[in-house]
Amino acid sequence: MDAQHDDTGNAARPVLEAPDIARVLTRIAHEIVERAKGADDVVLLGIPTRGVFLARRLADKLEQITGRKTPVGSLDITMYRDDLRLRPARALARTEIPGEGIEGSLVVLVDDVLFSGRTIRAALDALGDIGRPRAVQLAVLVDRGHRELPIRADYVGKNLPTSLRETVKVQLAEEDGRDAVLLGVKQAAPADPR
Repeated sequence: MDAQHDDTGNAARPVLEAPDIARVLTRIAHEIVERAKGADDVVLLGIPTRGVFLARRLADKLEQITGRKTPVGSLDITMYRDDLRLRPARALARTEIPGEGIEGSLVVLVDDVLFSGRTIRAALDALGDIGRPRAVQLAVLVDRGHRELPIRADYVGKNLPTSLRETVKVQLAEEDGRDAVLLGVKQAAPADPR
């Protein structure tokens, strides 16, 4: 695989390409059907931005497998993040809860990369303000390790052990014009010339 560049200009190499991403999403969909005993009460909630696109793709795969539409929506976690004071404010995304809501359902949260676990903690807080599902599970395209909280994904497309110096960038056609997972190395900050 050729070296490419992520959107920050850093050299990055692809670890998953479009066919790989399609294959792991198919596998995750089959795992959901198996573990949920048919997926009758499954609701998929994607975490913006790329988690929403992945949730929609999973819903399509689940429909192919089960012959039924799976409710899919999005869950904005912006106001539940614990780093709001550390980072510039970002625009709020939309929370869209499908159909009958989440009460008594098996909610599968969907995100692109699982790293520290803080995004998922925020998602659980946001979910608690919306309703009370029967159970909550987590599906991620990439688990890169380095957890800061006791959070584990139920469905993982690819475990990708990384160092803290490395970056993982997910690109999806809906947002980036192509499907890929890129592994790069953070550039060292330039030395202070003083």
